[in-house]
Amino acid sequence: MSPPEEVHRKALQQGLEGLQEEMKALADVTERSIRKAVESLLQGDLAAVQEVLALDREAYALRRVIETSCVNLIALHAPVAHDLRTITTSLEITTDLGRSTRLARHISEVTQELAAERIAVPPQLATLTRMAELSTQMVQRAVQAFVHSDVESVRRMAELDDAVDQLHENLFQEIIERMSDQTLPIPVGARYILVNRFLERISDHAVSIGERVVYMVTGAMPWTPLRRRTPAGAGPSSPPALPPAP
Repeated sequence: MSPPEEVHRKALQQGLEGLQEEMKALADVTERSIRKAVESLLQGDLAAVQEVLALDREAYALRRVIETSCVNLIALHAPVAHDLRTITTSLEITTDLGRSTRLARHISEVTQELAAERIAVPPQLATLTRMAELSTQMVQRAVQAFVHSDVESVRRMAELDDAVDQLHENLFQEIIERMSDQTLPIPVGARYILVNRFLERISDHAVSIGERVVYMVTGAMPWTPLRRRTPAGAGPSSPPALPPAP
């Protein structure tokens, strides 16, 4: 490799490392916004709502920074193969993270609506807390897989997604039953159904990130989608081997 090529490669590598740090920052903001949003709802904490709104604005600004970084890397360095996939995958992942942060904002808006209507929030629903924990864990795992180019850590993402979906169904039934027996006010239950859906969508975005990581590392989308449901009564199957990356 000639000296000019070495300089060019070093500059590209530094740019990719900077992009990775920006992605980690966006992921951290996303995770904090999800946790804080659920906390704001369960505790009726309007101060936490303001934190979530601030995190949403921070996530938006980070997305703009990342988009600029990606465009500059492509325009200035003409990356190919794995480097180009890393950049384009970063752009796609920022969309999933941004939407997850916006869903967290929607959860906090539910808290604001309940407070504005002077509706007391009932004791926390354990299922809701567990859904929030799993969804956040999925986002963390997916982003760490991206940072470390680790396909193995997302191979079983479908299992976590299935767990969230099952909790989603269980919580929906619990909310309906509690509204029916009047232990949960209908206005609160209706909003909890929305929150239930928001958390389920966050887990879907995490799965999408995992699938993009597989593409980034291997150059091919997974032959078995990471969000494929396991048939009832069937044990987990081993995913097929992925082709080597070019």
